[in-house]
Amino acid sequence: MTRSSEMPRLGALLPAIVAMAMVVVASNILVQFLLGDWLTWGAFTYPVAFLVTDLTNRFHGPAAARRVVVAGFVVGVLCSFAAAGLDKTTLRIALASGLAFLSAQMLDVAVFDRLRAGSWWRAPMVSTLLGASLDTAIFFFVAFSAALIPLEPAVDTLWAAETVPLLGQGPGAPLWVSLAVADWSVKLALAVVALIPFRLIVRQYRPRLA
Repeated sequence: MTRSSEMPRLGALLPAIVAMAMVVVASNILVQFLLGDWLTWGAFTYPVAFLVTDLTNRFHGPAAARRVVVAGFVVGVLCSFAAAGLDKTTLRIALASGLAFLSAQMLDVAVFDRLRAGSWWRAPMVSTLLGASLDTAIFFFVAFSAALIPLEPAVDTLWAAETVPLLGQGPGAPLWVSLAVADWSVKLALAVVALIPFRLIVRQYRPRLA
């Protein structure tokens, strides 16, 4: 399938922008609810953002995908401000969330575009794996690492630096590392699962957009 060299109109991107906004809002809400000791429900909704980005990239190209990412970033910033007003987040977490989202999604766009000419599964698979890994690394390090306590010294994040068995069973590691590993594992699993809707949607709409 070829992609147009012209930027699609906003109306053509509206479904992707709405979908991205819904994913970001849902993830910001669900991240507040724990699922067991190491996960939140947000870990299961956030990876859908990579599916939205990859589908936009496949149909409309990388420039359009970046516009959708920026729209999602703006929604995420607004959610962070709203949560801060309700005392449900901190400056570090808001910074970590925004930086992780923007960096990971932009990496996803670049990698997908580089691999788009290969096998149908390679671009979405590799770009999502790399993007999700970067997202997890940036978010948990910036939000909870003891090395960055000076960013917001008045907020207690020492609980996250407490050494515990990795995922409750492995060698000793900071608590935030266990949280990151659990989150990363879910994202990797969902990256594989997301290949199914990616393939089905591309097959369904390819004749209309080719």
